[in-house]
Amino acid sequence: ILQRMSQRVSELADVLARMEALDVGKPVKQGLADAHALARYLEFYGGAADKVMGETIPFTPGYTALTLREPHGVTGHIVPWNYPMQIIGRSVGAALAMGNACVLKPAEEACLTALAFARIANDCGLPGGALNVVPGLGEEAGAALARHHGVAHLSFTGSVAVGQQVQAAAAKNTVPVTLELGGKSPQLVFADADLDAALPFLVNAGVQNAGQTCSAASRILVQASVFDEVVARMAERYRKLVVGPAIADPDVGPLISARQKEVVQSYLAAARDSGLRVAAQADLASSLPREGCYVAPTLLAPVRSDHRLAQEEIFGPVQVVIAFDDEADAIAQANGTDYGLVAGVWTRDGSRALRVARALRCGQVFVNNYGAGGGVELPFGGVKRSGHGREKGFEALYGFSTLKTIAIKHD
Repeated sequence: ILQRMSQRVSELADVLARMEALDVGKPVKQGLADAHALARYLEFYGGAADKVMGETIPFTPGYTALTLREPHGVTGHIVPWNYPMQIIGRSVGAALAMGNACVLKPAEEACLTALAFARIANDCGLPGGALNVVPGLGEEAGAALARHHGVAHLSFTGSVAVGQQVQAAAAKNTVPVTLELGGKSPQLVFADADLDAALPFLVNAGVQNAGQTCSAASRILVQASVFDEVVARMAERYRKLVVGPAIADPDVGPLISARQKEVVQSYLAAARDSGLRVAAQADLASSLPREGCYVAPTLLAPVRSDHRLAQEEIFGPVQVVIAFDDEADAIAQANGTDYGLVAGVWTRDGSRALRVARALRCGQVFVNNYGAGGGVELPFGGVKRSGHGREKGFEALYGFSTLKTIAIKHD
């Protein structure tokens, strides 16, 4: 069934992408990438459904001991507005593969593709009751799902504050929770890095989806000897960014809401008030809709690591560039926030790459790339205030199941 759903999502990818553009404000090509990712998740988890096995355990003579993987039962999935298709794929897809019945609560700002996904599942033969989509406000539908005694596992992606509420509600029912709560992810650029290869990732990972990405590379840490060059080359790319309505498929679309626009503008005001230098800013065309939630992508440099804009998640198209002296300084600054989701390391020195990757406190590290093309096989999740638990890859299958141990005495 999951394989059939994957094929159908692929067939409808253009429709889903345009739906996302209209609903979320995501440029069509980025929505299309999300649709293809959803199809790939369903393909991966459909193929993995019969690959998760228990073990036999060497034990006392006269016994055979073994473990079984079993579904939790009912799993709750509270999905945000920034990447609905991708997060549905990595959480609901994995949960269904392990035999759970899923209750999906999409964000009130973005529920169209979630509802379309339910229609696809129904058309492809998913049994009634296996997937239940419940649109509504977070404080109503989301809160009811989080505290419901019939839910045996919760998956939540969103803000730290709401994640804490979800975890507290689940704790009253003593059920496990997977939390992915965002980040302040750095890319570390050493002096020996291949800058031609790095530059597209340095910029795109910060402005994709208008910066509304949990793993956005909102901090660029650059070794002092190449700092000016990196800033100048990033600035050149910023000035060429095209901002416009999502359906026109620009580089950067609008923010999700007027409220989010206000949040991002407040951070830019704080930058101005504290004297941060704007290294570059994309133009906002006069032809843009006046009521649109557009914010000009902005590059700030140099910025100190202890500045508010280098510490807090902005969730908009704003990047700060920070200088470091040496490897130890780079690691200290990269680890110097409350978050720990993703990091990138750019260097030609293989030993350094591995040392730094091991020293970074985060859930994923990408060396000489950033995001690895969004590989569905790669476990994803964070540490510190970025949350706990893992989705994507086989780790998600383990998380959406429970382990039972059986010991049989036969002698």
